[in-house]
Amino acid sequence: MSDNHSSAQPFNKNNAINPLTAKPNTTVAYTDGACKGNPGAGGWGAHLIFSDGLTQDLYGGDKETTNNRMELMGAIQALTHSPLTQKLEIWTDSSYVKKGITEWIEGWKKRGWKTASKKPVANQDLWQQLDKLCQQRDVDWHWVKGHAGHAGNEKADELANLGVTSSSSEGLSTTHAQDISKKKQPIMPDKAATSHDDWLSFDPLGLDIVEDELDEELFDSHDHKHHDDSMIHKNAIIEADCYQNSVTKPASTTDMLDAHAPVTDTIDENNTPEIATDAIKFDGNTSRANPHFKPLLPKPIHRHETDRQLIMDTETTGLDALKGDRIIEVGIVEMVGRKFTGEKLHVYINPQRGMDDEVIRIHGISEAFLADKPTFDQVAQFLYDFMDGAEIIAHNASFDMNFLNMEFAKVGLNDFAERVQVTDSLVMAKQQYPGQKNTLDALVRRLNVGKQDRTFHGALLDSEILAEVYLAMTGGQVTLAIEDDTQTDGKQTAHASFANLAALLLESSVDEESNHHWYTSLAADYPELKANL
Repeated sequence: MSDNHSSAQPFNKNNAINPLTAKPNTTVAYTDGACKGNPGAGGWGAHLIFSDGLTQDLYGGDKETTNNRMELMGAIQALTHSPLTQKLEIWTDSSYVKKGITEWIEGWKKRGWKTASKKPVANQDLWQQLDKLCQQRDVDWHWVKGHAGHAGNEKADELANLGVTSSSSEGLSTTHAQDISKKKQPIMPDKAATSHDDWLSFDPLGLDIVEDELDEELFDSHDHKHHDDSMIHKNAIIEADCYQNSVTKPASTTDMLDAHAPVTDTIDENNTPEIATDAIKFDGNTSRANPHFKPLLPKPIHRHETDRQLIMDTETTGLDALKGDRIIEVGIVEMVGRKFTGEKLHVYINPQRGMDDEVIRIHGISEAFLADKPTFDQVAQFLYDFMDGAEIIAHNASFDMNFLNMEFAKVGLNDFAERVQVTDSLVMAKQQYPGQKNTLDALVRRLNVGKQDRTFHGALLDSEILAEVYLAMTGGQVTLAIEDDTQTDGKQTAHASFANLAALLLESSVDEESNHHWYTSLAADYPELKANL
């Protein structure tokens, strides 16, 4: 374990502006955990700021561990190395740690360290250490969003990753002492090798409306899933690895993990329930209540990469965001350098309002199906982070953007439009195929791509199809469909044959006059031209 002291910035009244300043009679601790593989080599880190202005950096790790255990170790070390006589503030980006110590732990102890479903509490040894250290202490627990540029969290993240390195190379919790407080290299956010459980604070799966401690079991299950960000997932079942939990009121934890989770054969040390090979999977039926859909809410591991494009579609309760209509589905397919990364985002959203039958007939999504889905505010941060900095490609993009801007504004994320670049594939199509019908269905026929069944206009399906259409439109000349019996937006058949093209050629008097003047200017030097004129 590294144990280094250095000077912090002196206390001042602007402490709220700079989280790294000291506070009177208070030790401020920023903690974090990291894990490669989860389970795999892991590290914990803690950055302590004492009331006298000195700081202490601590880090360490284990060769085989989980992210949740490392998050707990960071908090335990902060408590161990902080003065008992002073108040302690602990800032963590792990909702697992904060919820566990502030909400769940008393219930666990009353039940003999059992969860609400009578299962042994995962990581019980560390929770008991943490609980013992918190006794007779004045501790304030705070959650901070991970990888969001918060100086204290970034410092703790740097230390945790040093712990991963030390555990990988030495296999012990102890590292060589070094003055890491002097490191000036910036810490890049969204590292694929690090797994943070900060997502539940936003409750994207609607878990706040079910039994409180059910969240804890989901964290235990999530903790031992292997995250291989380099893998190109080939179907929705595999791609849901990162966020595979149910929306609300499932019958059991097993139900929560079935539809999109990889099949496992054993129960791991965290008592993750065995997932049966015949588990019920989402059948795509959105016309009725259907609890088996699991949202795909991946972390933006490719955010800010060059040429990152997100092909997006939404479904809504109606056509006008200004009149109270809401988003009910978002589907996104990611490309980097015009190549699919395998990352997809797909979530249904409870609009908290009704829909007309005419709208339901278009997208096939019933009110009953949406009743148990998360509300927009519960998934907003995920959507915002995933789309941040990317080029958004949508068909009739102004429609989708109007709704997204409205929804994000409702939750205080008012700068969404400035954070993305928007490309409208409908505008592109009208420029390439003037006078023709340019709906997505028409482009699919014209370009001979995206032949999936589109009985209903699901957002993820439409995004996948639009991706093919966009690549075809921007990848060189394909087919002009000149011989097709296509219809214009005005319902008139156009370009039915090559002969019809002649009618679209207009004589230009300006060009004719310019041509005549050019010949005249040459006639003085070339008598034969004058004769022809």
